[in-house]
Amino acid sequence: MLKEFERVFLTEDLNGTPYVKGDVGVIAHSYENQEGFEIEFFAADGSTLSVESVSTNQVKSCAGIKAVLHILAKAA
Repeated sequence: MLKEFERVFLTEDLNGTPYVKGDVGVIAHSYENQEGFEIEFFAADGSTLSVESVSTNQVKSCAGIKAVLHILAKAA
């Protein structure tokens, strides 16, 4: 069961957003019966990029994943 403030990753691209499979965010809100979530996405400096609505099957917990996060450079 996923909890608010838990770190999660996307299991698929989010259409209409810049977020793609594997991007990491934090659960900002859980809807009743975990039918969906509001996920907050952050920049590397900690600033909020956006909050997006996702369904339960679009995210998985990062708990137990021992991997290094890395930054993909974006063209300015």
